[in-house]
Amino acid sequence: MQIVRPVGREAAAKKYDILSALMAHALAGDPQRQRLVLRLMALITSRYNWQRNELTVGQREIARLWCVDERTVKRDMARLRAMGWITVKRQGARGRVSVLGLDLERMLLDSRPEWSHIGEDYVARMTGRDLDGAAAGQGASAPPEGPNVVPFRRTDAGGAAQGGIWGLIRDRLQAEDPALFDAWFAALVEDDAGTRTSGLLQLTAPSRFHATYVRTHLLGRLQVAARRADAGLQGVRID
Repeated sequence: MQIVRPVGREAAAKKYDILSALMAHALAGDPQRQRLVLRLMALITSRYNWQRNELTVGQREIARLWCVDERTVKRDMARLRAMGWITVKRQGARGRVSVLGLDLERMLLDSRPEWSHIGEDYVARMTGRDLDGAAAGQGASAPPEGPNVVPFRRTDAGGAAQGGIWGLIRDRLQAEDPALFDAWFAALVEDDAGTRTSGLLQLTAPSRFHATYVRTHLLGRLQVAARRADAGLQGVRID
């Protein structure tokens, strides 16, 4: 999965879209998450080099910008690295400041459940779809192509009949949280053979990152929905 870097003729619009995604994600979270994302946005707007994907700034400078002490800076930057939003491109040595990078793709993936809070026009723009759900300039069956991100590949039934076990599970997940379902569960495809031979619900994700994210953050929710749909399932596996 790739993201078009916010450079070139449409760079300004793409930057606003990314910042809007972060804003929506922050406002939907608790005060601690809101503060953390606001601090990151302050770094992005004041010190981030979009073209080179570099953030070169020392803890003392960050503390001055955030109006906090350096201990708070160290804690919050560690949280952002743990989230995968900030990466270390070059470790500082001999008193030099580390060169950091931003994983814009990860930020957009994590914020995707909140895109609808901004509006249907924003979701349509980010996914490259017309407001009626069809891909821009294409028939409804064509995969969406967006200016800012290559969206998840989807199938109408997740690779299985709507009336099957996976269809029931999908219905439950969608009813519980439509935005989360669209962002992470809708793109999963069922492997019928895996379910029949091992008692496992075998699902395939559109990318390695997508599979890892679901396993790490959403597997519990998926397993609960699976057990409710079929108590005989022994587990869920995502590749």
